[in-house]
Amino acid sequence: MKFALFQGQTLLVKGAGDWQDLAQFIEGKVLTGCLVSTVTNESLNELTSLVSCDITELTYKTSIPIVNSYTTPSTLGNDRLANAVGGHFLRPDENKLVVDCGTCIKFDFVSNQGKYLGGSISPGVLMRFKALNEFTSLLPLLEPSSHPKLIGDSTYSAINSGVVNGVVAEIDGLIANYRLVYENLTVILTGGDASFFDKELKSNIFVEPNLTLIGLNEILRHNISH
Repeated sequence: MKFALFQGQTLLVKGAGDWQDLAQFIEGKVLTGCLVSTVTNESLNELTSLVSCDITELTYKTSIPIVNSYTTPSTLGNDRLANAVGGHFLRPDENKLVVDCGTCIKFDFVSNQGKYLGGSISPGVLMRFKALNEFTSLLPLLEPSSHPKLIGDSTYSAINSGVVNGVVAEIDGLIANYRLVYENLTVILTGGDASFFDKELKSNIFVEPNLTLIGLNEILRHNISH
């Protein structure tokens, strides 16, 4: 799991690990609120034994500081919701397109009026490499390399060209399509592969690796104030 400590809207420190790591992380700290995003009740029970403050569990019913116009809010991932909130917090007066490059590549759009409309989901880079390996008999499992050749002259370089150049073209193309529809559009890149694609993309983007944590903190602040 991942965890972070904020003072107001400032991220002080973050960490990752198991319950013992979390216990050490919060030892000696006075907490005024806690937000947890999880898929198991077991995690909530364990957390209750560690913290003395009120705990807010993030679900599709949790109050958030933006308007959620997703037609199936119960199926919307908490990470996408947090990214949308975080993007609006960083650029409240602009149209925001959040691109999360992680296990999946997720696009999420929030208008300059704070309205979340939705976006798109496609396989991430490692998922594409694994699919080529698992669903074929001979193709190897590879890791992405930066600036791959356009024309792969070996199986290794052909796979890298197809996956990496394909993802770059997909992201750049979708950003261009959004910009045709929405003026004053800010693109925020986040996720585990954000630093990799920051160097590959042609589009003008803003990288924020802690966007999900920022969004979760804003949801917590919103619920404490209400």
